Amino acid sequence: MSGYLTTHVLDTARGCPAAGLQITLFRIVGEDRVELARMTTNDDGRTDAPILPKGDFKTGVYELIFNAGDYLRGSSQVNQEPLFLDQVPIRFGINDAQAHYHVPLLLSPYGMSTYRGS
Repeated sequence: MSGYLTTHVLDTARGCPAAGLQITLFRIVGEDRVELARMTTNDDGRTDAPILPKGDFKTGVYELIFNAGDYLRGSSQVNQEPLFLDQVPIRFGINDAQAHYHVPLLLSPYGMSTYRGS
């Protein structure tokens, strides 16, 4: 069995999933970022498939970029530019190629939080 990567984005200001938020996944190779996937969250704030599925999953350093600004503008939660949070990068390491890595994002216009979920 091979590992895989998922996420879940919750809008803590509105108390609901963050639907329609674009996410980009990069693999960090030295000083370079290699784009691996680009997805948008569904009505439950999740992607329809793993961001990094079984078969493509391997150890290394990765970065998820959550396009929070577009989501916050679209949900009418912000009205002044520049936004406090626009693109939210989360850089993390995968050291177990057999595990499920879950990187959720709790988001509001003025704060965010993440953790390694299950």
